[in-house]
Order: sequence, then C-alpha cells, then structure tokens
Amino acid sequence: MTSSKRRGLGKGLGALIPGAERPPGLIEVPLDAIVPNPLQPRQSQDSEALQELADSIREHGILQPLIVTALAEPEGEAEYRLIAGERRWRAARLAGLDRVPVLVKEASPGETLQLGLVENIQRADLNPLEEAAAYQQLIDEFGLTQEMVAERVGRSRVAVANALRLLRLPQKVKAALGSGEISEGHARALLGLEGTEDQIEALEIVLKRGLSVRQTEELVRHWTKRDTSTKETSTSLVTPALRALEDRFRSALGTKVNLIRGKQGGRLIIHFYSEEELQALYDKIVGVE
Repeated sequence: MTSSKRRGLGKGLGALIPGAERPPGLIEVPLDAIVPNPLQPRQSQDSEALQELADSIREHGILQPLIVTALAEPEGEAEYRLIAGERRWRAARLAGLDRVPVLVKEASPGETLQLGLVENIQRADLNPLEEAAAYQQLIDEFGLTQEMVAERVGRSRVAVANALRLLRLPQKVKAALGSGEISEGHARALLGLEGTEDQIEALEIVLKRGLSVRQTEELVRHWTKRDTSTKETSTSLVTPALRALEDRFRSALGTKVNLIRGKQGGRLIIHFYSEEELQALYDKIVGVE
C-alpha cells in the first residue's frame, strides 16, 4: 500500500532515474548479494522501529521492492549495491528472509546518494542533521548548488539553506537536536545568537526550563536586545572568577545572569522571559509565603 503523504516533495524516484515508477518487472536476489549504500544519508537506526518492520515483513512479506544498481565488479558474493531500501534490507535479514525482490537500475554515485536522500525524506526517516549533512554532501562531492539540491529533492531553496545552517551549530546543540532533546525549531531559534558560548548557554536554559519553540524564540529576542553598553562593560571586565560566579548563579536560578563589576560594587542582572519564570524566580529567591 502506498502512502499518500509525500511531505510536499515534487519529485519521486522516477524523476531521478527514468522508468523507476514504471518497473518492467522484478527479480529476486539473495540478501548476501546486496551491499549497503556507503553514501546512505541516515546515520542512525531505530532498533525498535526496525524490529516492528521485520515483524511486518515476516507476516506480509516485502510490499515494496528494494532498488539496487549492479556493481561494476562483484565484491565477494555481492553483485548489487543498494540505492533505496536499506531499512527493508536490514529488516528482511532480521525477519529471516534469504531472498528479497529488487529493481535493478543504472545509477551513478551522485544519483545513488540523491535517491537514498529522496526516499528517506519521503519516509521521514532522516533527522534534521542527517538531512542537512546529505545536502552538504551533494554540494561538496557532486558540485551541486543549493538551487540544484532543492530541485532534486523537491524542496524550496530556502528550506535547503535553513537545513544547512544547522551544521553551523556547536556540537553540544547538535547533540541535543540529534537525541531529540530539542526540536529543529529550537535549534533554528538558537541560530539567532551569534556566539557559540551564547548558544550553549541558551541551550542549557531551554533544557532546564523545558522551553517551547516560541519561548526559545522569545529568549533569543531578549538576549540579542540587551543594552550594548552593558554587554561591552560586562565583556571588558569579565574574569574567570567572575564567569564562574555567573555560571553558579545561572545554575542555581535556571536563567541567564549577568554579573557586572565596577570600581565600587556592580550590578547583578537576572533575566526572565515570561510571567511564569518571574514567579518561579520570586519563589526561589524570596520564598513562598
């Protein structure tokens, strides 16, 4: 059964390899005759979802054939390389199948990557970072522009550009996005902060407070609208000891804190981004009466 949800893609496999939507026939080949695609965009596998697919295959068989290309030279028993269908290939092995239905197509390495990317996007199998990395791979290895990538995967150029921006995030933010602790919307909001240190500091607040995407956007807006002179003063007088104090205040209060020292005294600025956060800070500092 073919799903009607295509996530807005304008092109399927047939648009990239002629005849892919009008197969002349199927053949069955041994599982061991197929090697995975080394350019597979998806880097992680959900073991639970894979087992569910294996159970379905065991009961109903493989409803959609794998798409493969013949190897120029056999690699041991392998005669074919996967273009699309790695999850089905892995699940078929889990289900105990010896042979699987395939369509054999001619495809260059670039077409192989493009087809793997398109199929995974259609099936919503790539996380945002994997999708962005695949776009970047198409650009770096095959000389495509963002417009050309967008054309091949049926996305707008803006959508591709926004996905690629995620690759500029610091590793700690990428890890939170990859693990599902934050969404793509959260990550895009954090891109509104210029410095890596600010992005990581804001991430910690988002995670500690459990902020929504809208609240994260508001956090970033407040962050970037801080008084310039205050920011410059804070930066010019910051010391490791002062930074450590700020970190301890932030950890204790769960929000951004600026500690600004002057020649005599200074200022302690505690940021809040909603009435609920103000109430929580009041309860924490003043106490619930």
